[in-house]
Amino acid sequence: MLLMRQLWETIHQLKQKHFASSSLQFRLTVEIATLSVLSLGGVAIWTGWKMQQVLIATHTQTVEYIASRFPRDVELYSEMLPVKTGLQKTINNVAVSGLVVWVKSVDGQLLAQSMGMNSSFSATAELISLAEMPLKPQVYLVDHRYLILYVSPVVLQGKLLGKVYMAQDVTEEQRHLIAMLQGLAVVCILATLLTMAAIALRIRRSLQPLQDINQIAGAISAEDLSNVKLQLSNAPNEVKELAQTLEMMLSRLSDAWEQQRQFVSNVSHELRTPLTVVLGYLQSLLRRSTNLNDYQKEALETAASEAERTVCLLQDLLDLARADSGYMHYRLEPVLLNDLVTEVAGMAAKFSNRSIKVQANEEVEAIADRDCLKQVLINLIDNAVKYSDQSVELMIERVNQQAIIQVCDRGVGIPLQDQSRIFERFYRIDKARTRLANDGITQMTGGHGLGLSIVKTLLEGMGGSITVRSKLGEGSVFAIVLPTQL
Repeated sequence: MLLMRQLWETIHQLKQKHFASSSLQFRLTVEIATLSVLSLGGVAIWTGWKMQQVLIATHTQTVEYIASRFPRDVELYSEMLPVKTGLQKTINNVAVSGLVVWVKSVDGQLLAQSMGMNSSFSATAELISLAEMPLKPQVYLVDHRYLILYVSPVVLQGKLLGKVYMAQDVTEEQRHLIAMLQGLAVVCILATLLTMAAIALRIRRSLQPLQDINQIAGAISAEDLSNVKLQLSNAPNEVKELAQTLEMMLSRLSDAWEQQRQFVSNVSHELRTPLTVVLGYLQSLLRRSTNLNDYQKEALETAASEAERTVCLLQDLLDLARADSGYMHYRLEPVLLNDLVTEVAGMAAKFSNRSIKVQANEEVEAIADRDCLKQVLINLIDNAVKYSDQSVELMIERVNQQAIIQVCDRGVGIPLQDQSRIFERFYRIDKARTRLANDGITQMTGGHGLGLSIVKTLLEGMGGSITVRSKLGEGSVFAIVLPTQL
């Protein structure tokens, strides 16, 4: 019962978690179970065939012995009695329980047969016609009885008299054999089920280290690469070697990740200063030059705009590099969100010429870094303004021990398949790169894909989080969650 319960639980778990034709656990279980079924089935079939042959051979030897005596007895009785009488006398003499004998002449005439005194059945027309066909060493089913048939020639004084036919009743033995084979089949089925249960449990245990590696690998972040240690003490040597190789690979990835962050930080720092100088000179030239033609002025404005855009990109990269390296220090303190959000909304409305509304039913205080939170709000409002021609709403509320700020727009929205990736670095949604301005002219609104990544990094550094809800054509809602207590 315990094994059957384990089998049921294993099958249920396979259906819930691993019931996939491509999984290694499913394939191994099916293949080994198939081999077990074939092996046990082959043994059962061979055993049944062998026992059937033993039954046939045993009774055939008895019938052959009787058939070998028959011509001699017929010849002995025929010296004293007529041939038919001698045949009948011989049949009565050799008759045993469950044996029916009859003799037919060369021309097919029935000369003599058992009278049924020693047998529970007689030579019916169906039995006689079947016996005249070419016989095989097998058990025949006639009138719900299992019979072994035998035929032998009868020679009297050197002349062929006819043939003697014998039918041995083996019904009881055959039924016992069938019952035994059925029991063997039941045992094979139970053995197969128990084998499948044992195999499934064993395979599950054997594959558990691989599942542990998969879970660990799925939970590893960039910050954990250098600290990953796979503890697989009970795993096979092959899995341990795989774990060691994975640890070496993660160590190399950690080194490469650190080198990449250091490179980005260094390059951003080295490029920001000269680009800032270039931007300053371009802006000064635009302010002070009065003798520039339209083409020259447009070229300088384009160069200044691109230089400013590049400086902003480098500043974003520097912020991320500082956060990744742990050099970003947060001054966490109680911040009245109503005042901060109103201040940021006023600045954003002034520079964007867009209506930005603030809604709050009560004063809400949160634990945050004021400057970092201001940068987060500016990035989210700027993002909402880019992808919406309508007003932007900021809603503040307190839920349990958390402060929530929602930034709502009625813009183009974000596709569902992109919502889980918009906080990744350099990830951009191609379909959302443009919007229609009020005059119907398509304008580029795409950034570098770093704004939302910076927002997420800053909020997590302050102990908060951010989520998004969006629907195409209806807009997006970014929800900032901050703690209200240290």
